[in-house]
Amino acid sequence: MKIGLGADHRGAASAKQLVDRLKSLGHEVVPLSTLSGDTCDYPIPAHAVGTAVAKKAVDAGVLICGTGIGMCISANKVAGVRAAVVHDELTAEISRSHNDANIVCLSADLLGQRLIEKIVEVFLSTPFQGGRHARRIEEITLIEQGVDPSKQA
Repeated sequence: MKIGLGADHRGAASAKQLVDRLKSLGHEVVPLSTLSGDTCDYPIPAHAVGTAVAKKAVDAGVLICGTGIGMCISANKVAGVRAAVVHDELTAEISRSHNDANIVCLSADLLGQRLIEKIVEVFLSTPFQGGRHARRIEEITLIEQGVDPSKQA
C-alpha cells in the first residue's frame, strides 16, 4: 500500500520512526512534509496529505501532530477526505470499517510510539464493511457537495 505521511514539528519524531515500521511491513511511504522537527503549521502537511489522498496519488494517509485534532480538522476540508482522530486500536478499526476513513490522525503527545505503530497497522489492515455504512458515506459526500442529506430520497 502507498501511504502519504505528514507531520508538524510536534509529530516529526514519531513520524520518522513510523516510516521504518511501515516499510518493514511492505508499505511504500511518501513523506509529504518535512520530518525535520522544524516549526511547521499543521494545516500545511494536512493539506498535502489530504490532497494526495483525494487525488488517489496515495492509498491512505497518516498525519501526526500534538493532539491529532488540528490535522483532522484541516484534512477534512479537502473534498474526498474522511480523516479520523484515533486514540486506540478500536477507534482505528471502527474508523475504517464503519466510516471508511482514508486518513488517520494521531497524537504524538498522548500516544506512545508502540501504540502509534499498532494503531496504524490496524487502520491499514481493516477493510470498509460497506452495507448500511455505505449509505452513510454517500450522505457524507452529499454534505461535502453542499446538499442536505435529509432532503434526498
